[in-house]
Amino acid sequence: MRAKQDSVLRLLIVDDSVEAAEAIVSGLRNAGIAVRVSRPENEEALPALVGGALDIVIAAKDAKQPTMAAAMQAIDASGKDIPLLMVVDTVDDNILLQASERGVRGLILRGRTPHVLATVRAEWEDLEARRAQRLLEAQVRETERRCDALIDSSREPIAYVHEGMHIRANQAYLEMFGFDSFEDIEGMSLLDLVAPSHVANFKTLLKGLSKGDAPPPRYELEALDQEGNRFPATMEFTSAFYEGEACIQIVFRRQESDPELAREVEELRQRDQVTGLLNRQTFLQQLESAVGGTAQSGAHHGLLLIEPDHFVKLLQEIGLDAADDLIAGLAGRLRSALAPEDVAARFGEHQFAVLSKNSEHVATVALAERLRAAFEGHVFEVGDRSLSATVSIGGVQIGEKIASVTQVLAKASQGVQSSVGVGGNRVELFDPGAVDRAEEERVRAWVERIRAAVDGDGFVLHYQPVISLHGEPGETYEALLRLRGGSEGELVAPQMFLPVAEEHGLLWEIDRWVAGRAIQVVAERARQRKDTTLLVKITQASLADDTLAKFIGEQLAAHKVPGEKLVFQLPESKVFTHLKQAQAFRTTVKQFGCRVGLEQFGTGLNSFQLMQHFEPALVKIDRAFIQELAQNPDNQAKIKEFSARASEQGAKTIAEFVQDAGSMTFLFSSGVDYVQGHFLAAAGPDMDYDFQ
Repeated sequence: MRAKQDSVLRLLIVDDSVEAAEAIVSGLRNAGIAVRVSRPENEEALPALVGGALDIVIAAKDAKQPTMAAAMQAIDASGKDIPLLMVVDTVDDNILLQASERGVRGLILRGRTPHVLATVRAEWEDLEARRAQRLLEAQVRETERRCDALIDSSREPIAYVHEGMHIRANQAYLEMFGFDSFEDIEGMSLLDLVAPSHVANFKTLLKGLSKGDAPPPRYELEALDQEGNRFPATMEFTSAFYEGEACIQIVFRRQESDPELAREVEELRQRDQVTGLLNRQTFLQQLESAVGGTAQSGAHHGLLLIEPDHFVKLLQEIGLDAADDLIAGLAGRLRSALAPEDVAARFGEHQFAVLSKNSEHVATVALAERLRAAFEGHVFEVGDRSLSATVSIGGVQIGEKIASVTQVLAKASQGVQSSVGVGGNRVELFDPGAVDRAEEERVRAWVERIRAAVDGDGFVLHYQPVISLHGEPGETYEALLRLRGGSEGELVAPQMFLPVAEEHGLLWEIDRWVAGRAIQVVAERARQRKDTTLLVKITQASLADDTLAKFIGEQLAAHKVPGEKLVFQLPESKVFTHLKQAQAFRTTVKQFGCRVGLEQFGTGLNSFQLMQHFEPALVKIDRAFIQELAQNPDNQAKIKEFSARASEQGAKTIAEFVQDAGSMTFLFSSGVDYVQGHFLAAAGPDMDYDFQ
């Protein structure tokens, strides 16, 4: 199963028993699986839920509203790959047969949590594997499309042969043998293009290939064109697939009688005629070889893409007829700044590429800066004009973490465009290793900063008023944690540092600081004759044992603060997955007079049942129900239901994130006890709201 912390299993449960559905969700969450769950109340709700983001459906065999058959029908109608797991009480041959006939992917034994976990994990892994396979297949199709385009445009004579017959040939191949179109050669035996004196040996080779023998890398023979003219040729074989069928790719080259002439022809074939640098196709072959070697050996190379800045303006100065002269001059300057082992090419109309093999990051950066400086300080003579030209350079450090030609070229191209976008004459080099090192350093710095804040005076509390709609006496604020940002006095919001703190086991220390500071503040307010109650957030990290609860009792006694002046808040989702620990925490702090509430209320599978089990003193309704409340009748109904059910349980309700007058108008008659939000007052360092 995916190990990433942000992986969420999107689950749909079809079961008449809410308790049974909650048991499944609770078991998954207790096993460390993040679950986003939905449960349809009727058959009409199924299409919308199945049509959304969904991973797995778990349906009880005996479900009545909706039925498992309805769930399966909704899945089939969606056309999506959504596995269905069937919940059963027992297993026998008939149930297995029914499950197979209905297309059920697996069975879950009701009440057997280990079996539920194993089955869900296995099915999720299979689903992710299928999704990954489909993605890879799409990528393969795109790669094949690009390869087809490259083969069609290649100057190399290339053909695909299956069982000795032509199934594909490019234009260069057709021209070499004198054919006008592929239809003239389609289905023709390769033996028909071989001189009679070489047919016997070549037929033996083809028989070996048909039996699965490895093809030779190179084979020399005498070939025949359409007119019967003979010419010496070499064939290079590569195993390949064409339209899903195994075949042989053949590169068929004419052998020149003069080796020196052949060498010169080959050299010309690889070079750009204007600059004398390698052409794009030849450079790509070398780049693919280097990238492939990196994936196998772990070697490092540097790729640079270089573009002259303001090229259109340069052309306007010298005239379009001198464009080739300018390109040649730029190429000459580039060549003069490179080492003999560096590989340079004309990669585009006015773009150059450099491959520096076995180059570490420092060396690649140095090369890029040397090239940039070489152009910056140079005057080009083009015809009777003198001009200067700077360049923008985008580069990639090729290593194991970016060992794909597509990725390499994309990152280098992004670097060029970024350099051009900020004015040019600049180098931007992407180094995956440096990104990782920078991220590690960033996290390390955050950890040190958090530790220093806990030990020193790095944290600060801000306070947002929580206002009673029924005129209750006293003043209530929520204490909100901030981290001091530095010399400029800026403050950092908790979402920026709490994930790092959680990953490194620092949340319990932060909870301890917040609780201790909140008690001190209430004591200070009491000395000022202020009747202040504080709402304080606590994370699940502090539920592991009774350390924090005992600390709270000690601090209340030390500062002579009544426990009822503190309300500790726990997220509903965390209480759901740590119910026993949360109940133990509530029981302990209740002995000191403190109250415990639920925040983010209403987002669980059955929030009301959790409220019955946990018995909170207060529930804070999740902000998702408050946004645009005046225009949302469904949320209005939910708010009233939350308020009524909480009141029945003896719990107070808070509506947070109130942003507009329309929402306030509704909340006055909704049964909610308290309101909080920017429409009323923003959070700040001082408790100066007028509650009168």
